[in-house]
Amino acid sequence: MTVNLLFANSTTDLFYIYMSTLRYFSIISLAVLIFSCHKDEQTPPPNNSVNTPTPYIIEIPKFFPTILNIPSDNPMTVEGIKLGRYLFYDGRLCGKQDTLMSCGTCHSQQYSFENGLGHGIGVTGIQTPHVMLPFINLVFNSNGYLWNGKVEHNNPAYNTPATYGGNLEDICWMGVTAPWELHGDTNHSKAAIQAISIYPPMFKAAFGSDVVTFKNISKAIAQFIRTLISSNSKFDRYIRSEENLSSHELNGYVIFNTEKGDCFHCHGTILFTTNGYYNNAKDTVFNDQRDRFHVTGDPSDIGAYKATTLRNISLTGPYMHDGRFSTLDEVINFYSEGLVWSPYVNPLMKKVNDGGAHLTPSEKADLKAFLLTLTDTDFVTNPAFSKPAGLP
Repeated sequence: MTVNLLFANSTTDLFYIYMSTLRYFSIISLAVLIFSCHKDEQTPPPNNSVNTPTPYIIEIPKFFPTILNIPSDNPMTVEGIKLGRYLFYDGRLCGKQDTLMSCGTCHSQQYSFENGLGHGIGVTGIQTPHVMLPFINLVFNSNGYLWNGKVEHNNPAYNTPATYGGNLEDICWMGVTAPWELHGDTNHSKAAIQAISIYPPMFKAAFGSDVVTFKNISKAIAQFIRTLISSNSKFDRYIRSEENLSSHELNGYVIFNTEKGDCFHCHGTILFTTNGYYNNAKDTVFNDQRDRFHVTGDPSDIGAYKATTLRNISLTGPYMHDGRFSTLDEVINFYSEGLVWSPYVNPLMKKVNDGGAHLTPSEKADLKAFLLTLTDTDFVTNPAFSKPAGLP
């Protein structure tokens, strides 16, 4: 519409033009409104049914390694960790009608996720081949699991029905099926968890499907285990300049980190383990079919076992792969006076020809005092790592 006020000859004409203009813009406005409403009605609403798990970022403690063992096909999520925590503690995971046994039955938080007894006893009453290892700071370990490293990344000789390539996910599978642990069947475990009403929605939230698979059971539990990070011992607070060590603890620290005590070669780094495998001069006869040699076939690995972390060492006795030492004092005495030579002793055991480090009683006491500074009470009381309320 074109309106030319120059040709308006009277007030009437001006009124007519004004009303026509108003009518025109009213029509245009109404059309725009109708079109807008129509457009809004045709826009599909957001699809809230699409599962999008919430990413979980591990906060790396100060001075800790920055390389994390998180497989690309099992990223950390809030929903996956929550599910894993429930499954870790749910005794129905074993899939048996008359038995409740879970990962948390033996991996107890108060003992740094070990059992405090040494060898575990499974559903069948069979004893574990070696004493239990604690679940602590495993997200920083990319050098195999178990005392002999059988579950190891890219180990072509290692294979399980789960086929995860040798990672924490495989540890979950082994825990359910091993006769000295849950001695279960993965199909029974899946069926048992599927039938519990709380779990299908949790699997849906974590993995996009409410159908329970054992692969996703293993993934969820592995995610939870990767959150079990201990980093607030007295020693941690000391290196963060938040607390001081006593003179005895400091002297023990020096003994630990020098040739005097000869501890740091295998238990160095902020993790207090290299995650390597060593023959540490305990024996002269080697007949254990589960040492490192039986994984690698390398003669230099005869009688070799993982150097476990010394974090929370006061909570994880008895000690060594066979639990031969009940106390820290016995361990310190062994490294001081009890080493025995064999052709397979690791070269890092530099005191073996002398039978040990030969520490004085006061040096032993100082070394023990330092080791006790590695106890993290926050870790063993953290409610985020505890059994969820309501589980049987």
